[in-house]
Amino acid sequence: MVEWRKSSYSATDSDCVEIGHGVGIRDSKAPAAHVPVSPAAWEAFLRSVSNRGRA
Repeated sequence: MVEWRKSSYSATDSDCVEIGHGVGIRDSKAPAAHVPVSPAAWEAFLRSVSNRGRA
C-alpha cells in the first residue's frame, strides 16, 4: 500500500495535491486516479522549484 502525503502548505483536507513515494501525484478530491512520476523526474522537479528563488 502506498502512503500518500499532502503538502504542508495545504490549509484544508479536501483541496490538496498529494505525492505517493515512487508512484505519482494525485488530487485529494479524486484519490482513485494519479499521474505516474518516476523518482528521477520528481527529484528534477524539486531541484527546479528550489532553485527558482536563487536566480
